[in-house]
Amino acid sequence: MGITQIKHAKFQIGQVVKHRLFPFRGIIFDVDPEFANTEEWYQSIPEDVRPHRDQPFYHLLAENAESEYVAYVSEQNLLPDTSGEPLRHPQIKDLFEKVENGLYKVKIQHAH
Repeated sequence: MGITQIKHAKFQIGQVVKHRLFPFRGIIFDVDPEFANTEEWYQSIPEDVRPHRDQPFYHLLAENAESEYVAYVSEQNLLPDTSGEPLRHPQIKDLFEKVENGLYKVKIQHAH
């Protein structure tokens, strides 16, 4: 097979997702078609749960019970979050406007 597999991201910007293994959820604000973080970051993931590099990776405004932060997560480790629970991450309001069918809409940036 000489055909390159074109990867389509399963999730989209503005979608609320949760991690498959860890207790956090968040909203996607950017997508890399494949792994684009540092080698140190990649090596810091325990080998038994380290994801493949050749899949979409998502930047999330993430939150768990204790805090809000930015997470970088492989597609294989995300699931749609259909709980409908509001997210409290403080940066969401800077980037997105209200929910429509569980999706947030990217705010139009107005030039000054």
